[in-house]
Amino acid sequence: MNKEDDMREVELNEMDQEKQPMTGETPTGTEKNGCVKVKVPEDTEVKFTGLSKEELMKVAGTAGWVRTRWALLVLFWLGWVGMLAGAIVIIVQAPRCKPIPEMNWWNEGLLYQISDVNEFSKNGMKGVEEKLDYLTQMKVKGLILGPIHTVDADQLDTLDLVSVKSAVGTENDLKSLLEQAHKKGIPIVLNLTPSYDKASVWLNNVTAVAEKIKDACTHWLEKGFDGIFLPDLRNIKTTKSWQSIQAIFNKTEETKQVALMGSVTSFSADEVSLVLNRSGVDLLLTELSDPPETGELKKLYSSHPQTILGWSLGSPASRTTAAPVRLFQMLLFTVPGTPVFSAGDEVGLKAGEKPQIMWDLENPAEEKNTAAKTLQEERIAVRDFFKTLSDLRGKERSLLHGEYISLHSSATSLAFLRLWDQSSRYLTAMNWGNDPVTMILSNSDLPAQAQVRLTTDAVNLAVDSMVSLEKLQLGPKQAVLLSYPYAG
Repeated sequence: MNKEDDMREVELNEMDQEKQPMTGETPTGTEKNGCVKVKVPEDTEVKFTGLSKEELMKVAGTAGWVRTRWALLVLFWLGWVGMLAGAIVIIVQAPRCKPIPEMNWWNEGLLYQISDVNEFSKNGMKGVEEKLDYLTQMKVKGLILGPIHTVDADQLDTLDLVSVKSAVGTENDLKSLLEQAHKKGIPIVLNLTPSYDKASVWLNNVTAVAEKIKDACTHWLEKGFDGIFLPDLRNIKTTKSWQSIQAIFNKTEETKQVALMGSVTSFSADEVSLVLNRSGVDLLLTELSDPPETGELKKLYSSHPQTILGWSLGSPASRTTAAPVRLFQMLLFTVPGTPVFSAGDEVGLKAGEKPQIMWDLENPAEEKNTAAKTLQEERIAVRDFFKTLSDLRGKERSLLHGEYISLHSSATSLAFLRLWDQSSRYLTAMNWGNDPVTMILSNSDLPAQAQVRLTTDAVNLAVDSMVSLEKLQLGPKQAVLLSYPYAG
């Protein structure tokens, strides 16, 4: 093919596609749709292979690169040393956290007393086991059970402290109760009050009873109880058997700790201190005076660790004021020491009322019986109040082991502060009187305002509202729990 023929073929390929045949075959038989494939040779890509080792070594040794490397190295170490110095300054200047004091399981929240097992539940110890979930909901940290032994009136020779009274269940029932309670993290303390139905708890022979107590302590601790509770320590602590009883509790296992607990009926700070010093118990339970003596409280806290102090309300019949039970609940949960409540205190049972009323609250009252419905709603509200306090007491460090500072005290009202290190502060204020009271609160730690956490007067002191602390006003029979953050 000559040059002229080549030019004629190029012109033919540049014709409009409309004039090109839609189908056709190449000389090789391949279809072409009106286009001619032109193969353009690809540009040859130039690949960068970098410098060789010899070239790199030659460049790296030049004066410019040596100075650059040294400058970067110096900057790195200066930056590292600067950050280290800054961290040290922050650590030194930051406020030191106080070490958490040593606490036992009986200091971590409320203890719950079930004195009459059959009154608490119709099924005796089986019934107590059925209510363990309820106790968990109430944030109970330990259970004081019984007495569960048999006692005859003024019959020391028939006193058997190591057998279970058939009316409350069997040894197997007790074993099951202990196992299930421990699975739920609830230790159980056995109340070994010798004569619990008579005026003389020691059957007028404390020396002889103390020997039986010693043997009973060993027996029940081996059965799996987590402690023993004894009444009126002023009598037994003077017997020859007392040191032997103490020695039983000083030999605790590595995996658990058992407690020796007791009670004293007098609230005098001097008498309580005397019993604490001479008895060596792990927890001493005292009934709060009515109304409470804040001076006596402060005196006890100044001379004894709060981990060995326990407080109870006493029986409903022993309360002399008509103050709502929620005031007593707030006081027990917020003063230093372990709060100890009897079954029914959480719903405000009155003298003569049976704990069975607690379980009836789960059944709705008749709509037509307005009085019963109102009472049920009130008791449920009291129980919710109790549960909220119990939850706060178990998790807030200021309430668990914080310092106690008295802010206000009168015959019918009081206010005090609980604070711990850098934790939130809690302020309790209550008025037992029949007239309103204005409290002038003063302390270097107090801010201008605090937040309402819990109150009996939702109208004037609504939960989560902010109130002034300069002049805190409380109505008759009212109480409020306030909090504010650590300010440095």
